[in-house]
Amino acid sequence: QAPLVESGGGLVQAGGSLRLSCAGSGRTFDSDTMGWFRQAPGKESEFVSAVSRSGASTYYADSLKGRFTIFRPYASNRVYLQMNSLKPEDTAVYYCVAGSGAVPRMESEYDYWGQGTQVTVSS
Repeated sequence: QAPLVESGGGLVQAGGSLRLSCAGSGRTFDSDTMGWFRQAPGKESEFVSAVSRSGASTYYADSLKGRFTIFRPYASNRVYLQMNSLKPEDTAVYYCVAGSGAVPRMESEYDYWGQGTQVTVSS
């Protein structure tokens, strides 16, 4: 089983909302930065958002600020991504990640990945 398990993906109309959840499995991640990447068909993986161990520091892709919100209870093994005003271009597989996150937007900073959850936004 993947060390991180995502849930909450699905099909939604443009303008709608989804909330993704991620929980550690078989390992604790309370000392790690946790976050989300996504990969659309035919495209490279893209940073979405990350949150520090304490939950106090958050990071977002510039194009997603104001629409997506990441939340993590203090030193928790869980992380959530609230996605509002969804657009068809948000369609992708969303992966939960955990790791040192020293440079939060860099994929190589994350050692642990979930299997992904599909988000599809229809126009």
